[in-house]
This record gives sequence, structure tokens and C-alpha cells, in this order.
Amino acid sequence: MGRGTVTNTATGLAAAVLLLCTTASADGTGDRGEKGDGAAACAHGTYAWSGILREEKLTGLADPIRLKKKTDSVSGLIKPLKGVSYKPHVTATGPGTHAADAIKALGRYLGTDEPLADPAEPAEPDEFPIHFDYAMGDLEGSYYLWNAVDLIEADFTYTCQGGGAKPVKGYVVTWETTGGGFMPCADRVTDNPLKRPDAAARTAARTLCPADSPAAKSA
Repeated sequence: MGRGTVTNTATGLAAAVLLLCTTASADGTGDRGEKGDGAAACAHGTYAWSGILREEKLTGLADPIRLKKKTDSVSGLIKPLKGVSYKPHVTATGPGTHAADAIKALGRYLGTDEPLADPAEPAEPDEFPIHFDYAMGDLEGSYYLWNAVDLIEADFTYTCQGGGAKPVKGYVVTWETTGGGFMPCADRVTDNPLKRPDAAARTAARTLCPADSPAAKSA
């Protein structure tokens, strides 16, 4: 999966998309780690997806940035949000499925540009603050800075090839990218190029920008 870095634009973050009751199937493989005839018989089943929820989840915020004089650089820390933790995982109600296979199948179904995060990925956010350092030139005024994760949640039904076994139902939590943004409070918060509202950016703007700023008002 793609581990992003903080950028000076909010457009790299996808936003909330709720896809209800999608039922098309994507080919997937079963649990190659399972042993026994049941697992072998279920090695080449199909995944049917439903209840797909994709949303930018805020994971970290810097302190409000107020630059009274022009400067060409700014640095500080992005602090992880307390009580927030996201970890890729898969739950299933029966044998024949493998977490990595289910997540890969979801990525193929969604047509993601980056491989989705598998359970080996560490939880987001990191428990320690992240240092940032921008050397962009002509910085002045109020800015806001945040980190986020493009969280994806989905239900699935895995059906063995030939239909000889009972379908397995499960649930996936993963993400495509992590990243964030650095934006001036003097600019309105806009939708990304896909015309989807950026939930994490809007929350960050409301939290960090002056209440009368264009960013806070448009968030």
C-alpha cells in the first residue's frame, strides 16, 4: 500500500464515499496457509462485496500555525490524536479465507492505484509525534497541518469454487494511503478533484484555523 507524506495540498486525500449493497464479485484466492481438504477445496473462490465505506479519518494535528512575519520555512510536530487507532484486519466466520487474499481481492474490486494495507502494517497513527519541516518561501498568516488515513471498511461473502462448502462471511478494515496536508487558513476548503468532500481537511480547518477565516467558515 502507499504510505504517503504530508504535502501542501489537500487534493491527495480521498473523501467519504459510501457504497451500499454492491454485489459484484471479484476473483480471490482462499487461505493457502490452511491445511486440510476443506481449505484445498476452497482455494479458488470468489468474493462478493457489500456495505463498502471509504472515508478519510483524521489521525494527527499540528498546533495552530500563526506566522506574523513572512518567512521561508516552518517546522514543528504533528501529534497523534488521542484514543484513535486504525489497524488493518480481517474477520471471517469460517475456514477457507486468508486475510491477505481478502484484502488483495478488495483492492482489485475497487481498482485502487496502490495495494491496500495488509495486517502486517502497523496501526495508524504512530504513538509518537511526527516532525515536519517546510521550506516553501513567502509563508505568512495562519496555516493548518494534519495527517489522515484513507480508511476502507467492507463486508464480504466468500464462496468456494463449485459451491461445495457453505459461503464464508467476513469483514475487512484496511486503507490505500496515509498522508495529510498543509494549507493556509486564508483559502477556502475545497473538494478534491473527484468532487468529494475532504472530511479530514475540513475537521482540521475547523479545529486549527481562526473562526472567522475562509478555511474555518467553508469547512
